[in-house]
Amino acid sequence: METKEIIPFKATHPGLLIKDELDVRDEINQRELAKKMGVKASFLNEIIKGKRPVTADIAVVLESILEISADYWMRFQSQYEIDKARIKKKTVKRIKNVEIWNIIKEYVPVNYFKKHNYLTNTLEDDINIIKSIYSINTIDDLVANVAKSKHSFHRKSEKLNIDEKNMFAWNSLAIYEAKKQRVNVFNPNNLQQLYIELNRIFFENINTINKTKVLLNRYGIKFLSINKLEKTPIDGYSFWSENNPTIALTLRHNRIDNFAFTLFHELGHIDLHLRNDREIEFLDLVNENKTNKAEDEANSFAQQKLISNEIWNEMLEFSLNDDLIIELGRKFEINPAILLGRVCFETDYYAIKTKIDKRLK
Repeated sequence: METKEIIPFKATHPGLLIKDELDVRDEINQRELAKKMGVKASFLNEIIKGKRPVTADIAVVLESILEISADYWMRFQSQYEIDKARIKKKTVKRIKNVEIWNIIKEYVPVNYFKKHNYLTNTLEDDINIIKSIYSINTIDDLVANVAKSKHSFHRKSEKLNIDEKNMFAWNSLAIYEAKKQRVNVFNPNNLQQLYIELNRIFFENINTINKTKVLLNRYGIKFLSINKLEKTPIDGYSFWSENNPTIALTLRHNRIDNFAFTLFHELGHIDLHLRNDREIEFLDLVNENKTNKAEDEANSFAQQKLISNEIWNEMLEFSLNDDLIIELGRKFEINPAILLGRVCFETDYYAIKTKIDKRLK
């Protein structure tokens, strides 16, 4: 077992012990001790004040006068030198950690990680935590990775108001948290049954997020809810974490329709794209101009899995209002807020006054 190195706040010089001995002995004082040692009083005073070391010659003389072994004096002097060296090393390390932390603060949203209880306020531990979250070995790696991600996010969408530092933090945190999650083996042949069970959860809308996580984990899919940061317009993120597909959401809106669609959008990426390619990933941004084929496919997938074309076509036969949407929701076992969300999307009108409860519960 490794013994933890104990470093005192201040190294204790053996001169302090000489002073303590003189304070408790009536028969001798500092001047008399110097005379018996054959040294000047000023020389002994410098030893007592820690300005001179206790050498082997002095240790032998002290042994004969104070009857405290020379070995003890030498061990005390040796421990003082060791403690002084350790304190110096600790101070140098502390200064280095402060310098490292100052660099980290330029590239990492430290307050975000503090707010969400990732950091400990112990500098060395916090540096190691940041290294783990960002999957880096050195601060140079952090600087290089942030610069690389900045280019990637800017290229992905030049129109959105993005804080690249925060985006990279969210992205890194999702990967970090996914690695810690343990789920069942993923079998893509079971996905159709998963979709049926998910829609039941959405229809009931009770403890929805937790039930969704438990269900996805049972089917071998990791699920994460990562708190958003300022200027991080992320809807969802789908990728492989070790041997499991993973979905991370920001949950920007407390709405069942938004949650259900975003989740199924990412499931679409898993079913249509990720299941056959573990190297790709999809970071979906809010209001992004999604013109690529994969995003269009994921959107169509989400619409179909939430409301089939058959059900939607039947709905179009009616003049829809709240009561009818609620009735149709009961008939098809689809949460009425999800039906209403589709109506708003198809009509491109989201200011509809409604009594339908959209809250994610």
